[in-house]
Amino acid sequence: MDGARSVNGRAGGRSSKPPGSGEKLADWADGRLGLYGLAKANMRKLFPDHPSFMLGEICLYSFIVIILTGIYLTLFFEPSGVEVVYHGSYEPLNGVVMTRAFESTLDISFEVRGGLLIRQIHHWAALVFVTGMLVHMMRVFFTGAFRKPREVNWVFGWTLLMLGIITGLTGYSLPDDLLSGTGIRFAQGAILSVPIVGTYLSFFLFGGEFPGHDIISRLFPIHVLLLPGIMLGLVTAHLILVFYHKHTQFPGPGRDEKTVVGMPLVPVYTAKAGGFFFLVFGMLAFMGGIAQINPVWAFGPYRPDLVTTGAQPDWYLGFSEGLIRVMPGWEINAWGHTLQLGVFIPFSLFPLILAAIGAYPFIEAWITGDKREHHILDRPRNVPVRTGLGVAWLSLYAVLLIGGGNDVVATHLHLSINAITWFVRIAVFVVPVLAFVVTVRVCLGLQRRDRDKVLHGRESGIIRRLPHGEYVEVHEPLAQAQLHTLTQHEQNGHYELGPLVDANGVRRPVTASMRVRARLARAMFGPETRIPKPTVEEYRQISSGDH
Repeated sequence: MDGARSVNGRAGGRSSKPPGSGEKLADWADGRLGLYGLAKANMRKLFPDHPSFMLGEICLYSFIVIILTGIYLTLFFEPSGVEVVYHGSYEPLNGVVMTRAFESTLDISFEVRGGLLIRQIHHWAALVFVTGMLVHMMRVFFTGAFRKPREVNWVFGWTLLMLGIITGLTGYSLPDDLLSGTGIRFAQGAILSVPIVGTYLSFFLFGGEFPGHDIISRLFPIHVLLLPGIMLGLVTAHLILVFYHKHTQFPGPGRDEKTVVGMPLVPVYTAKAGGFFFLVFGMLAFMGGIAQINPVWAFGPYRPDLVTTGAQPDWYLGFSEGLIRVMPGWEINAWGHTLQLGVFIPFSLFPLILAAIGAYPFIEAWITGDKREHHILDRPRNVPVRTGLGVAWLSLYAVLLIGGGNDVVATHLHLSINAITWFVRIAVFVVPVLAFVVTVRVCLGLQRRDRDKVLHGRESGIIRRLPHGEYVEVHEPLAQAQLHTLTQHEQNGHYELGPLVDANGVRRPVTASMRVRARLARAMFGPETRIPKPTVEEYRQISSGDH
């Protein structure tokens, strides 16, 4: 038998060497988990290549950096509201009474090796994470990547954005310096404005009268365990759905609702993604090393009777603060109670606006009645009303961000703070409308340019004189790939009510929701919102002529 094994080994050109431990482990795992078949089916999955798709990767890698740096900071931070007297290496604060949370933050910054660098990387990564999520969602919104079957993934991304904002607020408040304490005071004032239950909510959160001694110890587990755990689960679910639905792609040759043009997951996409992770990590480390952020020692410990000059929240909360700062100080006194409308109305508008963003995919699906799957992205110019709504929202955010920092804008530009406040109050209603109208007009103009390019070609810069003396510019026909890209989008009819009376003279029932749907459909996708793309007959008629 040994001789037979030897001959068989030589005949097959293979060694009789027994399998190694790694191969045995792989065989054992495959026999129980079926990993080989799963890997073989998915490792060659294609992913399209476009620069805007890296926005989601920036969010993911920033989140990983946040987790890693947060674990390091957790080892040294003490979430305690117990008051102590500081005796450390930062001389200006020696002998000052502060909470143990603020003292441990100073120790991380000045005593722990690399602590300040990790703190700043953590803060910068948090800002990049929220920024990346917002820009990524705007890319998804403008290109229509939220349509079926990705509505649930849009909700996951929207929830991640909301949780990222809340996580940033809780982490921003942990050091208990004068700036973060001012932010907590702002949040407590907004909670107090809630009718009837506002006082009870405040007492429940702070453990009594503000500021209390429990808020830091309560925010800490929320910041380091609860919210990150939920976000980690949502990120995992988000990536699974991206993998399952296959990635969206921009119009182009060879691309349709069933065909993906791109690079395989292994080895090309994996190698690029790994390299990009280190680029993001390196850039965050570079920013943390050279760009100072949140110098808590310059603010000092929080005191309820002091406010930091020019106190500003992180940019993603400027929306809410701008709403409150520009709102008139309205209040109603009745039956021994005071209703602070100047705070409660903006405090209510902030979540309502964000909720409308989260529900938009379902609203548009209801308006269009489109139940098909969409894997090809829209060019923003071809859906001008949706693009205009997105630009209007961004302009509203920019205006309210100015309102949230009206004191800083006034001092730096030497303007009257009252003039800035009144400008923002008017601009809140005027600027989004102007932005919407201008955006729609620009999109229609770009559609006209695309139509002309398809029919007449691109300008070559060559001028010729015709026999009768006229000078004309020679146009070169577009390549087939570019023609396909410019004409691939659909221009279907929008939802209409149709005749209200049938052939027998019977009036059919029409509900109010049907009327609203028809009006919205005409406003968003009607003939006025698009320039008809060239037909084949028009293209042949023009391109076949001698001119």
